[in-house]
Amino acid sequence: METPLGGDEFAPRTTYLNTSKCGLLPRRTVAAVTALAEGLAAGTTGGSGSFAVVDRARGGFARLAGVGPDRVAVGSSVAVHVGLVASSLPPGAEVLFVEGDFGSLITPFAVRGDLKTRFVPLDDLADAVRPGTALVAFSSVQSADGRVADMAAVRGAAAAHGARTLLDATQSAGWLPLDAGAYDYTVTGGFKFLMCPRGASFLTVTEEAQESLVPVHAGWIAAEDLGDPYGPAVRLAGTARRYDEPPGFLAYHGAERSLALLGEIGVDAVHAHATALAARFRDGLVRLGHRPVPGDSAVVAVPGLGGRQAELAAAGVVVSAPAGNLRAAFHLYNSAADVDRALDVLS
Repeated sequence: METPLGGDEFAPRTTYLNTSKCGLLPRRTVAAVTALAEGLAAGTTGGSGSFAVVDRARGGFARLAGVGPDRVAVGSSVAVHVGLVASSLPPGAEVLFVEGDFGSLITPFAVRGDLKTRFVPLDDLADAVRPGTALVAFSSVQSADGRVADMAAVRGAAAAHGARTLLDATQSAGWLPLDAGAYDYTVTGGFKFLMCPRGASFLTVTEEAQESLVPVHAGWIAAEDLGDPYGPAVRLAGTARRYDEPPGFLAYHGAERSLALLGEIGVDAVHAHATALAARFRDGLVRLGHRPVPGDSAVVAVPGLGGRQAELAAAGVVVSAPAGNLRAAFHLYNSAADVDRALDVLS
């Protein structure tokens, strides 16, 4: 029987299958946030938080993403990071999206009003890349139904037509191995499968893509030399740190601990664990006469079954119901008993 990973780091009081909406915080993460908050209340921290801790979080994400920390920028949200990329495109540039993808990946481009936006079904994404496509922006895993993109095919098509790629790994980083260096840009909200406090988000930029990405929200922390915060920066950081937002220290003090835990367990182990539980849930749903979205994702969706969410919640089983789907997401802290409990309620 699949037992949770992470030892005594987690203590859920529900059958929690809602990581696609928000991940559980490990005990060590809660302790780090609490310690900083108490220090701020007592006036004993000497500041609002530690940049060294932020850099450790940067490094922790970099290791999970398969890139060096110099390719990672920290920030507060996916939408801010996407907006940075959107602002760098010339008027009239074509951006290709997946129909029904998450709004934070799409809206920053749409509000410009001077870009060409095109939407296609997920399965047609690679074939839809054409000469003149400037950027393909897509999620590795669809938020509404857990479908996994054919990322290799999309990368190949983009390379063949000279298009850049922007991958949103928010619904996959932490359970699905990520090679961020294979994309011009990746964005990842940390509060789902990375189990960070909300307010920690990560942008990766290749060296080549950095040449055309303007740091439009650069503050004093984007400077190469942080010793003098007054006046315009003499020189911006040569790394992706030039795109940093001022970090929310409470979020990043927690993120450093959560990312360390994931590093200790390993994404490969989490992937095997979570997808096995998801497969068990899909098999059980089929036995009950339901038709879940097929695939090997850690996120399971059943179209049209979202109306059962309230019934499950009343029984202590926490799921989501995006776009009318019943959505359950499995992570390292889940077990076979969680799967069977959800199936028992649905039966």
